[in-house]
Amino acid sequence: MTQAAPNAARLSIGEVLDELRADFPDVSISKIRYLETEGLVEPERTPAGYRKFSRADVERLHLVLRVQRDTYWPLKVIRQKLDDLDRGIVASDDEGVLQVPRVIMSPDGLPTSDTFSRGPQEMRFRRAELLQASGIASDLLDEAEQYGLIVPAQGAYSEADVVIAKTLGDLSGFGLGPRHLRAFRTAADREVGLVEQIVEPLRRRRDVGAQARAEETAHHVASLSVVLHSMLVKNGLRRRG
Repeated sequence: MTQAAPNAARLSIGEVLDELRADFPDVSISKIRYLETEGLVEPERTPAGYRKFSRADVERLHLVLRVQRDTYWPLKVIRQKLDDLDRGIVASDDEGVLQVPRVIMSPDGLPTSDTFSRGPQEMRFRRAELLQASGIASDLLDEAEQYGLIVPAQGAYSEADVVIAKTLGDLSGFGLGPRHLRAFRTAADREVGLVEQIVEPLRRRRDVGAQARAEETAHHVASLSVVLHSMLVKNGLRRRG
């Protein structure tokens, strides 16, 4: 993540108060400090201890104050909603049902370079959220982790993990469990190794844009490798049909 310049576009608590009062006339400095104490906003501090708020902090305060005014939710619920938004989690309906992330494919159903790229804010899921979004049982997730098909990072699961879990659930209906599917993990690791062999020289370059070209190349080669795999399976099934 790019580090912002010190105090760049930072506002004092008084300046934040002036902005907020346009929509929330009753807001006060003590109210802003209280929301900070409750962990709903975390402004930077100068060496002298003064608060400095970013534009994101101000937007966050706007959201909290609007939700308090319009919904009367307790702070505990608001804090959870903010945490969900920070991780990219958005409920698909009023019941809080989480959606399985959409896999970007071309019109013919094959992966593209965009399939392998990250969005501006990739969703992160807790274990219970992954189980809810994918619809699989806890023991199937345990087995998937045991065989390396799903590997959480620091206790969180990625969008791809949710799609993998959903796919494992579908395959389990045909009697295929994670222990039968270890070969897919091995094959994927080999494909990643081939992509890395191509991309690593690009990453070592020091010219402007080298990293961006390396990422673009990795995504393109990865999509080609998956297309090749898909067509080899297709031809194999055709020959046996």
